[in-house]
Amino acid sequence: MHSPPDDDTRGRMEAAHQTAACRLGVHSDGPPVWGDLGSTLSRRAGDRWLRVFSTRRIDAARNSGEGIVGASVLISDDVPRPRLHGSLDWVADGFGYGADLLDFVPHPVISPHRPDLDHDPGLPDEWWSGLRRALTHLGQAQGVRTTVRDSWFEKAFPQFLGIPAPERVERVTGHGDLHWGNLTAPLVILDWERWGLVPVGYDLGILHVNSLLAPEVAARIRTEFADVLDTPAGRIGELAALAEMLQAVARGYYSELVHLLAVRAAELTGVQPPIPVSSEFLA
Repeated sequence: MHSPPDDDTRGRMEAAHQTAACRLGVHSDGPPVWGDLGSTLSRRAGDRWLRVFSTRRIDAARNSGEGIVGASVLISDDVPRPRLHGSLDWVADGFGYGADLLDFVPHPVISPHRPDLDHDPGLPDEWWSGLRRALTHLGQAQGVRTTVRDSWFEKAFPQFLGIPAPERVERVTGHGDLHWGNLTAPLVILDWERWGLVPVGYDLGILHVNSLLAPEVAARIRTEFADVLDTPAGRIGELAALAEMLQAVARGYYSELVHLLAVRAAELTGVQPPIPVSSEFLA
């Protein structure tokens, strides 16, 4: 799903990554892993993982309590995730940069090349019970950032689901991007940039919509977490996940999921969702 960087971005980010490695005292010796359009560059550095990101806003300081740094302070160690060993921020050549030095996670990512599944990976019962425990502990943390804003609901529910936005959205501290590219087996949860206060059921909804091509896995999620997804608040969270995926369809992603997303949305709402059209507003 990630678009490759252009040559200028590649050179700039590779230089920034080398700068971060020198300043944090590590040597990057692994193959590059790029974010969309070169927005991030990550590489293994011995038993560490060095992730560098950039922004055109040179005054865009990290907000307290958010992202990887905030997670390292506010989330219990009972939630399996890479530990943070150092971070830094700097400005160069009209760009702002940030770097985070984390544990290298040796476990395989369940879906290393895409966020969704197209087969059943055969995860054991212990993995599923571990995910439940992790999300329970995460829900007890003090979230700072509001992930999926109310203003997004007002636009997205009518445009992508064909229904009015909910009058009230119940929130809980969650991951914010719980798809199969951010989960390993044995269980470690990766990529904590978007964590914060999410709609109840949203994390599980994201995992479910990314499992629709693997119906056995989708059914396991609905069964395992029925106590969340089958509540009124959890239904709103799952609908938010569906609307967000249909918005991604409008941007050119997940074409193979369009029918399944529409079917699931109609099951929950009784309304056939509109055909996705191009949209750029953000959650």
